[in-house]
Amino acid sequence: MEEGFTNPFRKLLTVGDVAERSGLAVSALHFYEAKGLISSIRSRGNQRRFGRDVLRRLGIIKVAQRVGIPLAEIQAAFDTLPQGRTPTATDWQRLSVLWKEDLDARINRLVALRDRLTDCIGCGCLSVESCPLRNPYDRLAKDGPGPRLLETDD
Repeated sequence: MEEGFTNPFRKLLTVGDVAERSGLAVSALHFYEAKGLISSIRSRGNQRRFGRDVLRRLGIIKVAQRVGIPLAEIQAAFDTLPQGRTPTATDWQRLSVLWKEDLDARINRLVALRDRLTDCIGCGCLSVESCPLRNPYDRLAKDGPGPRLLETDD
């Protein structure tokens, strides 16, 4: 290499480096890249290279998925961040506040579902559809297929 020339790929990570540092499989990295959650550039040899910011983004993805945030919502959140920059503590604070509201709502729905679960099949008939105690005259059919009673917000 000529003196004074810096290789622009030197500070970038290979897909193997990212997999090792993030604890994710290479196939997961390819999947996240295909979904637009992370991005890479190609070297002259057509190999993927990732900026170090991808490690923080992958950390956020893993945390968000662990609490049940769907990939579409993670993508929408990432769309608010500049590409090629490591998300900051301020970025994380903003994202976590949004996700906390959603998580609290889901927790409340799960608690309600848990508390109603024994009522659902408590009579022993094991039929939500025809149970005269829970769904007389199949009045919930107008709301569509599936278990409607346990999904109400009341």
